[in-house]
Amino acid sequence: MSDKNLTHYVVVTGILVNSEGKYLITKRADWEKAFPGKWAVPGGKLEVLDYVLRKKDTPSHWYNIFEDLLKREIKEEVGLEFENIGYITSLVYLREDKIPYLIVSLYANAKSENVKLCDALTEFAWVNLEEAKKFDLIDGIYQELEILDKKIKGETKFVEQWKAKI
Repeated sequence: MSDKNLTHYVVVTGILVNSEGKYLITKRADWEKAFPGKWAVPGGKLEVLDYVLRKKDTPSHWYNIFEDLLKREIKEEVGLEFENIGYITSLVYLREDKIPYLIVSLYANAKSENVKLCDALTEFAWVNLEEAKKFDLIDGIYQELEILDKKIKGETKFVEQWKAKI
């Protein structure tokens, strides 16, 4: 088995919710490798330096890795702070070069709406579910918004599994 078969990138994405219950979506730059020009939510890859230089929380473990990664990525990509992190779903994406990306989708409440985009993003919008339909979202993002919308409205108490819209 080659090293490529043993390698996964780990990515965390975050759907931010504002005080009006709208969701932050961002447009990826046209020069991005994956999904250029598509609308998505902020997030990024886990790096060993995200935890290895930090003091362990137990003699053997680092905790809150996804939460800390989300804080870093949201700050870098859209300049926002947030609170009340929750889980939406997880997925694997196989990039064109066959490297798999394990993606954990989280959500949180934005503390403000003063978005400052990084260079890899060209536009942003705060949208409700109906408005989100008008954007060229990466496949699956809309279903993640639906899961979160149900959770916020109290229509589900548990983790709801993502389902394809066929």
